[in-house]
Amino acid sequence: MIIDVIGDIHGYADKLVGLLLQLGYVHNGECFIPPAGHRALFIGDLIDRGSQQVATLEIVFAMLDADVADAVMGNHEYNALAFATPNPDSPTQYLRSHNEVHTRQHEAFLAELPFSSQSHQYWLQRLYEIPLWIETDYACFVHACWDVDSMAVLKPLLTDTNCLTPYGLITTAKEDTTQFDALERVLKGVETPLPDGLVMVDKEGTERSRVRVRWWLDELESRTLHEISRAPSSAMAQIPKDAMAENIDFALKTHKPVFVGHYWLTGMPEPLSNQVACTDYSAAVDSGYLTCYQLDTEQPLPLRSSNFIQYRHDENIHINL
Repeated sequence: MIIDVIGDIHGYADKLVGLLLQLGYVHNGECFIPPAGHRALFIGDLIDRGSQQVATLEIVFAMLDADVADAVMGNHEYNALAFATPNPDSPTQYLRSHNEVHTRQHEAFLAELPFSSQSHQYWLQRLYEIPLWIETDYACFVHACWDVDSMAVLKPLLTDTNCLTPYGLITTAKEDTTQFDALERVLKGVETPLPDGLVMVDKEGTERSRVRVRWWLDELESRTLHEISRAPSSAMAQIPKDAMAENIDFALKTHKPVFVGHYWLTGMPEPLSNQVACTDYSAAVDSGYLTCYQLDTEQPLPLRSSNFIQYRHDENIHINL
């Protein structure tokens, strides 16, 4: 079996259709059917940013309903649920605040699915059907980080198939809790504090006192922040070159290959390490390409650069949806 692990789509349904056709999928009038011996797996962040939100959801969920694909939840799906769910501790507020930054991040989704409309509620309920992670005999699939310790914290809040429950959503949305930190690890990755008093500015223009790290590297705490950070050099300009990473407390506790999205990579696709591969190559911008890794379940390792396939939308005829 070949698992076509497809990266973050972010509402670019035309790129998704282009990639599926390139991979040999055929639409049968109801959904895209994979070639013999193939199955798709979507690595999260189906929504936000692009202008084809509903079309993307319809394509993906038609494949899920036909049992020709699987998916894991991304932080943007989680955020959509939290943005729409009242905070029981503060009934006039929501689990994810409706501040300017959060509203801007979510505006493409709400432009097609007006807040609290019937269609909005329908798709939110469907997002609950997507598990936070999937583990098989041959590989592990998660949006941002395979952290079994965080997963153990989350397990009591999930269904038997690792899907979020409404209670789990409320519990994990409470900041400064173990459950919140665990959810952040799984869906957003590993972070470490910057040296006291220093901040960096992320791509959204938000000042941050913590930096996301490349958790797939060995010996994280013996490296400098510049070596392990997942941030542009411009954002790290104020951080001393010799500042060391501290209190990361992470170890990859599986021998299986791990597949993630989330990280907005660029350039020619290649594995992040001998064990970890990312399929997010910034499809949410014009210069980025929707990317797939074709995993052979009979020989999952070693990971190979040649297993990546990209839909080069700027080299192909426009697809009408």
